[in-house]
Amino acid sequence: VQGGGNVGNALTGAARLGLIPRIISKVANDAPGRGILAELEADGVNTSYIVVSETGNSPFTYVIVDEQTKTRTCIHSPGSPPMITEDLSASSLSSALTGARIVYFDGRLPEIACVVAKEASERQLPILVDAERKRENLDELLNVADYVVCSAKFPQAWTDAPSIASALVAMALRLPRLRFVIVTQGEEGCMMLEKNMQGSAEGEYSDANIVAESLQKKAKEMSSILPISVFSEVGNLEAPGIGRINGRLLVGTAEAIPPPELVDTTGAGDGFIGAVLYAIAAGMPPEKMLPFAARVAAAGCRALGARSGLPYRSDLRLTPYL
Repeated sequence: VQGGGNVGNALTGAARLGLIPRIISKVANDAPGRGILAELEADGVNTSYIVVSETGNSPFTYVIVDEQTKTRTCIHSPGSPPMITEDLSASSLSSALTGARIVYFDGRLPEIACVVAKEASERQLPILVDAERKRENLDELLNVADYVVCSAKFPQAWTDAPSIASALVAMALRLPRLRFVIVTQGEEGCMMLEKNMQGSAEGEYSDANIVAESLQKKAKEMSSILPISVFSEVGNLEAPGIGRINGRLLVGTAEAIPPPELVDTTGAGDGFIGAVLYAIAAGMPPEKMLPFAARVAAAGCRALGARSGLPYRSDLRLTPYL
């Protein structure tokens, strides 16, 4: 029995790396709810903005891990009663955001998320959105996002673009505040488009698909066991039939985990996001952030559950990045 959920896992990972996260959510005053709070607090996550209902039940999920294929199936039971806007007072919201360096949304609790995002945007706080799948009000969150981390299928599903590289260009063109977008691809690593916020898309350009293929080939040829990143020069990238953006593409590899050490991939993406949150707050450059986040995610895959393997800042595997 272990705490879970995208935001809970990501903030646990961020806290173990040295950040001091605050979480806005809702649980019931039942055994799972009390366990959720205790576990988060033990990891240094501030739970004072979690609403505790005296009735109903806390959200929980059965996670079934296949030991042969190393895959997992999640059977989710939502919390009840759901969190509503009246649960979060203006004073609590103001207090939660005061002094924040970045605000992260996992796309759940859409009504509350939009209220928090509006206030964060007005305060000009950087916003990171986890785009795992299409959800209610997700587009509203994406429109104010500075950073987006996507699951493997999301960019093309959201943009109808023919390739991942062209989908990333489409997202960068569609989202006005976007600084970078990352798509995670499990053992295939990740791809990132970093927008040049001062650049112009006029002049010579390169086909984003060709650049992406070249970077992927280069990364594969380097055949490193530990995560690495390769990147293009800043320039104009074109997605044929979609448009052009000034920026650069980066490809990050995943850590090659020996099969006997691979236990459970549950929450690997959440661990990755927790590391990205730390990297943004610490001012880590993207070419260093991607292998760092991949290393954190890989550590989480070496233990059962989403949090058991998430590394602490003192972990010697992270020393080269910190």
